[in-house]
Amino acid sequence: MTTIAETREICKGLIARVPRDALLVSVLVLASLLSFGLGFLAGLEAGQGNGVSLGSLTPLATATAGSVVASKNGTKYYLPQCAGAERISEGNKVWFVSAAQALAAGYTPAANCVGL
Repeated sequence: MTTIAETREICKGLIARVPRDALLVSVLVLASLLSFGLGFLAGLEAGQGNGVSLGSLTPLATATAGSVVASKNGTKYYLPQCAGAERISEGNKVWFVSAAQALAAGYTPAANCVGL
């Protein structure tokens, strides 16, 4: 069994053999990864989503009530990430689990919403 002093000497010998630049780069990379990870976890805890957001796109996984949305006052339905869906006020949104369900309710797909 080795003592603490012997272990310290072994570590000093290992670190002495690593080039100083490589050690510095390794520390910077590890610190960056740790910072990113902590920031990502803090964002999850704050409820800012579960993925990367690209501009105004909203991932379908974050649509809490369904996969397509329409307005109580309109005739068209949209995917949650479409610009038309973003213009509907929260109080007027009607969510549907599928496009077929929205069609059955009398809504038609929006022509400017890619993916419908």
